[in-house]
Amino acid sequence: MAFETHCSSLCKVLALSFALFGLVAVGEGRFKGFRKFDVVQDSSHGAMSKELWFIQKLDHFNGADSRVWKQRYFVNEDFYKPGGPVFLMIGGEGPANPAWMKEGTWLTYAQKLGALCFMLEHRFYGKSHPTTDLSTDNLRFLSSRQALADLAHFRTVMGESRGLTNRKWVAFGGSYPGSLATWFRLKYPHLVHASVATSAPVFATVNFPEYLEVVWRSLASENTDCPVLVKKASDTLAERLKDPKTFENITKDFNLCSTLQIQSEMDSAYFLESVAGNFMDVVQYNEDNRGFEVRGGVLGTNITIKVLCDVMGDASLGDPYTRYVAVARLMMDTYSVKCLDVSFSNYVRDMTNMSWDGPAAGGGRQWVYQTCSEFGFYQSTDSPNQPFTGFPLDYQVKQCASFYNISAKEVAEAVAQTNEYYGGYDIQSSRIVFPNGSIDPWHALGITADIAAELPAVFIKGTAHCANMYPARSQDLPQLSEARDHVFLLLQQWLK
Repeated sequence: MAFETHCSSLCKVLALSFALFGLVAVGEGRFKGFRKFDVVQDSSHGAMSKELWFIQKLDHFNGADSRVWKQRYFVNEDFYKPGGPVFLMIGGEGPANPAWMKEGTWLTYAQKLGALCFMLEHRFYGKSHPTTDLSTDNLRFLSSRQALADLAHFRTVMGESRGLTNRKWVAFGGSYPGSLATWFRLKYPHLVHASVATSAPVFATVNFPEYLEVVWRSLASENTDCPVLVKKASDTLAERLKDPKTFENITKDFNLCSTLQIQSEMDSAYFLESVAGNFMDVVQYNEDNRGFEVRGGVLGTNITIKVLCDVMGDASLGDPYTRYVAVARLMMDTYSVKCLDVSFSNYVRDMTNMSWDGPAAGGGRQWVYQTCSEFGFYQSTDSPNQPFTGFPLDYQVKQCASFYNISAKEVAEAVAQTNEYYGGYDIQSSRIVFPNGSIDPWHALGITADIAAELPAVFIKGTAHCANMYPARSQDLPQLSEARDHVFLLLQQWLK
């Protein structure tokens, strides 16, 4: 979102068969631009943070259903001082990464404020398996409302069992968990004293072309010609996909795993979206510090907006289409992807596998279900002000029917219901801070201006998704450091 992060087994999962955008591993919870800050499960951190388990109800809203399951959580007591606050990091659409129990801005705050720290993994992600499989019938128990009830029950029981009931609890989350942090304070104000809701899309929308509009502006901030060249290349590719005579050359250009076949608009849309994803993912995580999450670093962090725009601006490579191909090759080399699988039928096969061992069980099948049943968030090309073409809303929504038998009408109704339930941008609460980065396309659905004195926004120019959550480093922009300090001062004030 994602979060939730990042690609420990990219090479295996990635084959890009279900990389709905570029090098985005569905199997790692990195899907549709919602790659989250807690997605990577790195075993090298396992010894440092012990896995613990908490008994949850399967359905919090049905008293007649007594079924339970085990939810994974982690704890860090290193900084706790008796009487101090309790910090709760909210998991999202991928495995909870224990690296966050050792590093991250929230722990800097914890050390200064004497806080006890918990991280709770989201139901249906990571090792938190409430049901025997991921059938659509079982996925009805996967929702933000059930997740919030999980958080409420966890907070209540931990409060009682550890003598923390009267402590001030603060919720933290980035991306989708940032939304959950907002809504936890909103819906359970008696349980959570304050929230830090980073890069949180609080407004649900079926069609979200604004995401790609921010991608245009973010590319243009590096070089005004860059998004123009990307658009020319994308338009050229879209035209060539209409002519079967070009398929052999396209297969060679992009090093596809099998000879290109375009039998429907879904096939071409999937291909165009996959290649566009190279830019979408880089923009969203531009120059972030997620490398700390995995020993040895995270692949691809050296690929920045500047790198992509330098390739697109290199006339010696050929026309814009050829440069677009060069970007795709660069990304494949970076992630050690041998060939690009752009088969939509393979993607459908993976996404409809209901097993916990399935190729999309790392987060893809679950998260797309949540988009179909709650949020939408479809990053379509239905806008003139963005650099891509060929993957309209219709293509996105048809997947809901294919994967879960959820119709376009039902998606729209679900999204409307989400905004009705949570209030969208109209947040009536207090003690929630909303950090967002100007480069991050998700800020278009977030809070970027103060709502009230106790509902402040922190809009950080030049930074990407969840940037303020990562550990500080010397090359951080001054405004990023100032944002972290500002959030700390707010917490200090709210916890008096």
